[in-house]
Amino acid sequence: MRCPFCAHDDSQVKDSRPSEDNTSIRRRRQCESCGARFTTFERVQLREITVVKKDEKRESFDRSKIEASVAIACRKRGIAQERLDQLVSGIQRQVETMGEPEVPAQAIGEMVMEGLRQLDSVAYIRFASVYRDFTEARDFEEFASSVRDVGVS
Repeated sequence: MRCPFCAHDDSQVKDSRPSEDNTSIRRRRQCESCGARFTTFERVQLREITVVKKDEKRESFDRSKIEASVAIACRKRGIAQERLDQLVSGIQRQVETMGEPEVPAQAIGEMVMEGLRQLDSVAYIRFASVYRDFTEARDFEEFASSVRDVGVS
């Protein structure tokens, strides 16, 4: 594993343990060149998934993009990181178990929407505002009223 500090190619694993949600392995490493310590995570990848964007472009599935989107939607909402990790892991599992080598980005977006809807209504609305491309205040009002109608807390 390349050191993020000095870019040396070799590091030594000092400690290895399962993550809190048991979906990855957390490894503490030390660079053999500069001695810096850093953490890596190892996750199971069932198969290579290609995401098909709206404009028909294709790219490899990237869990970190979902993590970043969920983190932005949930910023300052007081939601435990463990719950966010569980949400992202659940979405990743759904995508990988669909059995398809190509998954539309829209399907992943809908999975995120559903997960956030169950987790936190404000995060759900925040994500929806970007995902559904709200352009004016009326869009927020209409969507928020539909969330209230459904009874999401």
